[in-house]
Amino acid sequence: MKRVVLIVVACVAVLLLGALAVPFFIDANQFRPRLEAELSKALGREVKLGDLKASLLAGGVSAADLTIADDPAFNRGPFFRAKALNIQVELQPLIFSRKLIVTGIEIDSPEIELMQSNAGVWNFASLGNHAAAKESGPGGGSAPPELTVKLLKITNGRVSLKTPGDPPKTLEKLNVEVRDFSAGAAFPITIAASIRGGGELNLTGKAGPINAQDASGTPFDAAVKLSQLDLGKTGFVRPSTGVDGLVSIDGTVASTGNSLAVKGAIQAQRLKLAKNGKPAAKAVGFDFALSHDAKKRATSLQRGDVRIGNAKAQLSGTFRAEGSSNIVNVKLAAPAMAIEELTAMLPALDIVLPRGSSLQGGTAAVNLTVEGPTDKLVSNGSLTIQKTRLAGFDLGSRMNTVAKLTGIKVSPDTDFDNLSGNVHADPAGVRIDAISVIAPAIGDLSGAGTISPANALDFKMSAKLRTGGVLSIVNPGGQTTVPFSIQGTAAEPKFVPDVKGIVGNMAAEKIKPLTNTDVGKAATGIIDLFKRKK
Repeated sequence: MKRVVLIVVACVAVLLLGALAVPFFIDANQFRPRLEAELSKALGREVKLGDLKASLLAGGVSAADLTIADDPAFNRGPFFRAKALNIQVELQPLIFSRKLIVTGIEIDSPEIELMQSNAGVWNFASLGNHAAAKESGPGGGSAPPELTVKLLKITNGRVSLKTPGDPPKTLEKLNVEVRDFSAGAAFPITIAASIRGGGELNLTGKAGPINAQDASGTPFDAAVKLSQLDLGKTGFVRPSTGVDGLVSIDGTVASTGNSLAVKGAIQAQRLKLAKNGKPAAKAVGFDFALSHDAKKRATSLQRGDVRIGNAKAQLSGTFRAEGSSNIVNVKLAAPAMAIEELTAMLPALDIVLPRGSSLQGGTAAVNLTVEGPTDKLVSNGSLTIQKTRLAGFDLGSRMNTVAKLTGIKVSPDTDFDNLSGNVHADPAGVRIDAISVIAPAIGDLSGAGTISPANALDFKMSAKLRTGGVLSIVNPGGQTTVPFSIQGTAAEPKFVPDVKGIVGNMAAEKIKPLTNTDVGKAATGIIDLFKRKK
């Protein structure tokens, strides 16, 4: 037994010595020109390899460096650069016949530059098409280069993504695994990466066959998960739009080459939708289905169901790229959303209520069209709110002078049967026309006005009040129309009534017979107040 053990140990020692000696007998650099030529031919780009070393223990050939040239129309520097490359080979042909048969490729710490032109062309689109052109048959058809790899792995990579007019985006800690790669057939692929600024990406699916004329048109089908993407810090949304928040996506993506179909569900937290907005306290859900035409750089949203708690709305429309601008044309329809669900979204939209007040109960209906460049959007539509209460805000006391004249009851809250208007919003502010307000305790209000980007108010209104108090003497049992303006800010609105024309001399004449009565004295004092110079 001891003798057998010694023989086994001796054999292992010989094998180890042989493995260590292989690099001394085989100069792996003799394969470098062939590898560079084959890879250059397959990719249609110049490929350069660093110093090659062969190792029996490593199971192949390794290179200290790898660079792949970029499309000169985009960049004269490298498109792809890696610190180390390990090529797995079949050992017997390598040792005895010095024949190189590749079974796997591992690339360590690559840096990849992805760029898109204003015309929507990617710098990797031309990968492989030069080789295909050289191998075109008599009939003009092209065949993909014969390159097969059982396993292709990329570890700890970094991808820089640059699109026209957008902030650069970077994927870090990129790990890619491709099995049974063949340019002429579909192959499984998995991708995992971190997104600089916040977010994790995971993709699992199949891609191929490689489009020999345009690599960016290669079909693929995959499941995608995107977790906690920080819209502001990652550069996926332009800062000029004011949009921010944390987004997670769980969905699928399928491409035929030129057409891309995406569907899934989005969860958005701390969402902000306006430049001066604040993060929403409630999460927003979005179930969607869209198609994208890569050649036209146009996207169509076929289904977009928005969920804010129990409140639901539908979003549909199109997005397209024009040069460095992104153009939006979408419609938002919400027939009856619960007000209490929407209140958490008001800060995100930079909608400010009077200080200390809150909306309670009721429903909101919105029909809105949004169009234009994403940093200069224009919105038009209608808004209707029914059966709601503005708690903590007494409209009657804010219209103090009118309240004294009409006998409006002071209350800590204001109830509304209806609030509606036509809304126009653009970068210069918001204009609301055809305002109609029905407040049972006060009357009917109408008018129009504007809200500046700083939330300054400028409204010209008219109140048809239920007559009481002093004005019941002037117009007993009827209604009185009082013009007034709303100034100040949304947080601190100021109601400035103009009742001089209503009371005026006619009211004074009516009240003269009552001069010595308590009611007459009160009325006279108020009238004198209106007649004073400002």
